[in-house]
Amino acid sequence: MKYFASVNSQEFEVEIEGGQVWVNGETIAVDLSQSGVPELYSILLDGASYEVLVEEQRQEYAVTLRGQQFHVQVEDERTRRLNAGRKGPLLPKGELVVKAPIPGLVVKVLVAEGDEIPEDHPLVILEAMKMENEIRSLRAGVVRSVAAVAGQRVEQGAALLVLA
Repeated sequence: MKYFASVNSQEFEVEIEGGQVWVNGETIAVDLSQSGVPELYSILLDGASYEVLVEEQRQEYAVTLRGQQFHVQVEDERTRRLNAGRKGPLLPKGELVVKAPIPGLVVKVLVAEGDEIPEDHPLVILEAMKMENEIRSLRAGVVRSVAAVAGQRVEQGAALLVLA
């Protein structure tokens, strides 16, 4: 089976078949066994022995080797093809206007002008049909301006704030 592993923006193609392992087309001698706790592994790689801690996180693995931690994303061929077809439109690099996805009442604005925010950070609480909806950032950025005010009614598509 073929896998694609990304480590620090570097991608590796890993193929495993019948006990043989190839990385980027080159055969490597590797033996892996679980050692004690489920996250701890002992690896023999080209004759050298290593202990590796592998922790599964949201969409990646945190791999600790010799005190250094690496964040590794792994996809198999099928998942990669499916994800390639699912990718949405690229977000603009400059200013991004965050708009109300539905009409409603602004309950709370969770950010202020100048705040630096990560991707998926909560921005505004919008009430619609007696339900509170959390509007989150689609990307990381700095809040350039805030147009929404708590207690304000907004229509669908109304600008709530601008990210830069």
